[in-house]
Amino acid sequence: MTVTEQSIPLTSVGDETASLTTGKGLSDNVCFALYTASNALVRAYRPLLERCDLTYPQYLVMQALWFEDDASLTALSLATRLDLGTLTPIVKRLEAKGLVARKVDLTDERKKVISVTAAGVALKQEALALKQVLLEKVSISEQEIVQLRDLCLTLTHDLNQK
Repeated sequence: MTVTEQSIPLTSVGDETASLTTGKGLSDNVCFALYTASNALVRAYRPLLERCDLTYPQYLVMQALWFEDDASLTALSLATRLDLGTLTPIVKRLEAKGLVARKVDLTDERKKVISVTAAGVALKQEALALKQVLLEKVSISEQEIVQLRDLCLTLTHDLNQK
């Protein structure tokens, strides 16, 4: 018997054992579906973001700043869900590109605030239009995308509860 003919357990959920021969497996797991969808989304964004000279994490930071300018690193970390160790180099790269500026906080000179520059504002419409390009690539409706987003945010919130 070859490997493809054998029933090789891959995962177990309750009484049901997934195997290669039943056609069940990784894709039956929500975690795998979310992981592969996330990877596919980032890959689809990559060539579009290259036109704006942004990486996906840089795009997330810029989006957060377009929604709320003059943000502290802590506020940006909360908005993007990127830890400070990851966020700081991203902000430095965006600053080197002239898209953001780090300034001293007027209320506490020990802190810095991140502000969008004129070049960063000019990039906003072009970058936000990328969403429409991606919407045209998928077969699910905008309403279903909103439902998917809401479900993902609920899942994230629930899993992050202590």
